[in-house]
Amino acid sequence: MWTERIRGERNKIFSFSSDTLEKTWKRPMLQPLIQESQQSSADFRFYIVNHTRNPDELSRKQIRIYQLYSRTTGKHVQILGKKVNANGDDGGKYALLVVETETFGSHIRIRGKESGHYICMNKNGKVIGKLNGGSEECVFVEEFLENNYTALVSAKYKGWYLGFNRKGRPKKGSRTTQTQQEVHFMKRHPKGKVDPLEEFRFTTVTKRTRRARRIKPNPHVN
Repeated sequence: MWTERIRGERNKIFSFSSDTLEKTWKRPMLQPLIQESQQSSADFRFYIVNHTRNPDELSRKQIRIYQLYSRTTGKHVQILGKKVNANGDDGGKYALLVVETETFGSHIRIRGKESGHYICMNKNGKVIGKLNGGSEECVFVEEFLENNYTALVSAKYKGWYLGFNRKGRPKKGSRTTQTQQEVHFMKRHPKGKVDPLEEFRFTTVTKRTRRARRIKPNPHVN
């Protein structure tokens, strides 16, 4: 008898709790909050997708103008249009390069300021100029060398470098390696202009510079 009564009381409590929760859930005051929460969640997902597909150009890229000095020719890389060579004079209009650098990483696109063409490398390793630089063939990765020079390797064709022979003609990417002088370049500012960040430029630390920078302890200081 007592067992049946206890079971009945438990069933009443359970049914009361379920009905109360269901009625509370359906209250008009809580429905707008639930809808707002669902709507904000959907909007947030849309925000992520939208900004991933269309990144903010100002926050994702850095654009700088400089020249690329070729170690082989002693002159500068210039983009004449579809043709690219390393025979440009210091300060020449075709030697001014607009370099678009991704903020996160060292991937760059190089465009001629005068011609508007990008330096690209096709599947045959040939260096050409293209008006549309959106292809991955027009993306290069900067590699900073110990001799203060920079090498530019294709982002699409691994191990193929941008390089020029002694006559200033571009070399095929498949015939280049990082150790060749033909692929070594040095960034130079346009003639008559000084980079405001020049004083913050980093230099390569070698064994010789490390010994020179070593600070000797002062015996007078405890």
